[in-house]
This record gives sequence, C-alpha cells and structure tokens, in this order.
Amino acid sequence: MNKIKVAVDAMGGDFAPLNDVSGAVIAAEEKRDSLEIILVGKEKLISEELNKHKINLGNLSVVNATEVITMNDSPTDSLKTKSDSSISVGINLVKDKKADAFISAGNTGAVMTASILRLGRIKGVGRPTIGSLFPTDKGRTMVFDVGASVDCKPNHLLEFGVMGSIYMKYVYGIDKPKVGLLNVGEEKSKGDNLTLEAYDLLEKSNLNFVGNVEGRDVLRGRADIIVCDGFVGNVILKFAESVLDVMKSKFRTYSEKGFLQKIWVGMMYGTLKNVVLKDFDYQEYGGVPLLGVNGITIIGHGKSSPIAIKNMIYKAEEMIRKEVNSKISEELSV
Repeated sequence: MNKIKVAVDAMGGDFAPLNDVSGAVIAAEEKRDSLEIILVGKEKLISEELNKHKINLGNLSVVNATEVITMNDSPTDSLKTKSDSSISVGINLVKDKKADAFISAGNTGAVMTASILRLGRIKGVGRPTIGSLFPTDKGRTMVFDVGASVDCKPNHLLEFGVMGSIYMKYVYGIDKPKVGLLNVGEEKSKGDNLTLEAYDLLEKSNLNFVGNVEGRDVLRGRADIIVCDGFVGNVILKFAESVLDVMKSKFRTYSEKGFLQKIWVGMMYGTLKNVVLKDFDYQEYGGVPLLGVNGITIIGHGKSSPIAIKNMIYKAEEMIRKEVNSKISEELSV
C-alpha cells in the first residue's frame, strides 16, 4: 500500500504549533504504514514541540516556512506579501506533487484563495465549495456552500449538489444522497431569482433532488445535502456554532445558583455531553474539504484540538484513497 503524503500547516490555528504538532504525531504513530506527514512552518518552533513527545517517527518530517499568515491578515494581500508562509509553502508542496494533500486550521480565506489560485479548479467546476456537517435526528446533513462562494449563480448551486453528492456517497456511504435547496418556503414558486432558477436546474438533473427545504429542516434530516449561496450558508454555520457555547453557558450559570443545582447539572452534563453535544463537536469531524480544486485541501476550525488535527489528516487520506476528485472530474467535465 502506497503511503499518502499529507502536508500539515503547523502554524495554523489558535494553538499553533502545539496542537498541530501533537495531532500530527498521533496520526503518524497510529498510521506508520500508510501515512507520511510533513509539518510545514517555522522549523525551530516545530522541532521544540516534537522534542516534547520524545518519539522518533520515520514517517514524520519538517519543511521550513519562515512566515505566518494570521487570522487578521487579508487573504489575498498576505499571499502576495508572505510568499514563504506555511500556507503558501504547504499548498506549493501539493502543486509540485511533493504532497498529496494539505490541511490547515489557519486563515480560512487564505487557504481557500491559495488552493484555488495555485492548484486550479477541476475541469467543469465554476466555483469550488466548502461544506459543513450538521447533526440531525436521522444522522447528518451537509450544507454547501458555507463561505467559499458568495453571489452564486444557479449553475453553481447545481455544481455544489453534484460535488456534495459524490462526497457523501464515497466518504459516508450514502448511495443516492437526497439534495435539498435552501429556501424561504417548500413551494416551488417561492424564493428569489437565484433559488427559482436553481430549482429548475436541480429538478432536471440526475441528482436525487427533494425540492426546497427551510432553515428549520437543516437539523431535521430532510436532506443529506442542502445547497445555498455561501453568504447564507456562512450565517447558518456561525449561528449553529454559537448554540453550543450558549448551552454550555446556560448550564454553567444554572449550576452557580446553589449546591443542589450544581449536583443536578453534574448529573446531567455527562449524558448531555456524550449523547447530544458530541454530535455538535467539530473535533469528531476534523475538518471539511474544499471541493472543486485540483488537489486535496482540508480546512479546520481555528480552535482545532490535536484530535481534530488528527481527524483532518485522516479525512485527507480517505478522500485520496476513495478518489473523490476523480469522481467529481468525471461527473462535471462531461
């Protein structure tokens, strides 16, 4: 079995390089025979973190990058002014076939921009897309797009449905994923020009299109894939991320009201955490792919833990072994 080479942005995220290195070490140790991991970033800082693990892994290496694109940097400008950043160097490794995939918990805009500009788009793809997983009472729903593309055209939403269906089929084993169009009502006549025209394209396609779905349906599992403009999708994503924090805050506030309340919360929180909140935990999913680029890029949350970094690496490996990009190319280049 050929080893998959995954380049990891060791300077990406709120806890870099600590979490990035720790996650890479876990993955390298668990998959010595199938993975080669390349840590990209400031070599001295990375080496200091590696030394803390006191382990010698032959499938783990370091590529130096002297600059860092921060969360506050402009994606486009920083790629021009910081050509030796960990993001630029990592993406170039994929472009030059020295790595099979790149993962980052860093500046999302910079990662997407670098991937699109330097790796290019898969033939037939008008706009790449990034999706996000949402738990439902029936399993999971994936929303495309959640921020890669705004001001989408109807054909872009059709492409999102095609790419999302291929991803869900080969990564999650759903043979004919149900595709829904996010709208303000279920009726075919509802919506603006974008959704009205996109509805016609989706209805005439070979996708398993189930019609319009509303915001309340995202967590109800009416569709395996929901397509929408990236502006709308990003608002949904950010709102969903806030729900978990609010729930935790509510429990914390209630427990501070008295001894009995603290005991009750303590008894309930374990069940809540393991049964309900676990499904909302980004660590379980790692990161999400930027679909439509001519290479594998996995983007993670800025707060990614070592476990999340490890799962991002595994997601990259899975996409490569299941040839997701080849399937997208076959479907859209016709």
